[in-house]
Amino acid sequence: MSEQIPRSMPVELTRKGRELAERRRAHFIELFDTGRWKHYYTEEQLLVRMREAIRMVETWDRLGGRPDAPHAIAAE
Repeated sequence: MSEQIPRSMPVELTRKGRELAERRRAHFIELFDTGRWKHYYTEEQLLVRMREAIRMVETWDRLGGRPDAPHAIAAE
């Protein structure tokens, strides 16, 4: 069973995951900057979603082993 768990993710997968997370983060920043967030979220909901989007970008950075990411996970 442990043979099925990969030691690292393919670079292409981590790159695409990070790009998607970055687009989501940028979307929330645009909502905030334009004020359109008021049509969809309360202030508290928006902050929760923005924090989640930022965490996802940071998580994909760590998974991708980016050198500028804090606590980068080393792939063997």
